[in-house]
Amino acid sequence: MTGATSGIGAAVARRLVLGGACVALMGRREHRLVELADELRPDASGRILPVAVDVTDPKALARAAATVHSGLGRVDLVVANAGAMLGAPFETAETSEWDRMLDVNLRGLLHTGRAFADDLLTAAQNGPADLVHIGSVGGHDLYPNWSVYCATKAAVAHLTRNLRAELGPRNVRVHIVEPGVTATELGDDMLDGDMRTVLAQMRTGLQPLSADDIAESVAYTVMAPANVNIAELIVVPVQLG
Repeated sequence: MTGATSGIGAAVARRLVLGGACVALMGRREHRLVELADELRPDASGRILPVAVDVTDPKALARAAATVHSGLGRVDLVVANAGAMLGAPFETAETSEWDRMLDVNLRGLLHTGRAFADDLLTAAQNGPADLVHIGSVGGHDLYPNWSVYCATKAAVAHLTRNLRAELGPRNVRVHIVEPGVTATELGDDMLDGDMRTVLAQMRTGLQPLSADDIAESVAYTVMAPANVNIAELIVVPVQLG
């Protein structure tokens, strides 16, 4: 479970623990991972392993995967959730923010799947094995001033479709869960102050989804019967229609 330090990642981890799973909590902020692990252990029937890692570092991810394998055994579910959402007008955006979104949203997701691919393929020989990508409705719709973010999520959506065709015949289910407006800290670190205001207004202008809503959506996806792949799940607030 990447991006487990807050928001959707932490909520999915809680939901999986509730379901009895052993869970590896992966993210950059080690103190938050440790706090979450301490919070979850009293109610956990499976083991919980906090692993600090930056998904933009492929070598660190490979080491983290080895730590998870050693601590929890073979992995049969990977949730690639780590992400960055940084908006700005195209002509004034800090290109360092573009690089960060490409590194986290796309390259980090790619290397996360690669780090655990062998485990998933092995697990799939004996039961369900799932790779879940957390995308966004931004991968389909038009959002001015969020162009690069939306482009990364569109890439994730099409990557998921192709991996489904590649890994599905080998019994690995590949899914994408694509939330609409969700109340998390995602985007709080944008450099563009006007866009931070826009994002806050998006979240207060209707009843947004919660991180727990997305966690339930992920659980629904991976708890489907073994021969069922809920391939693409778009999740939006009711008020968006």
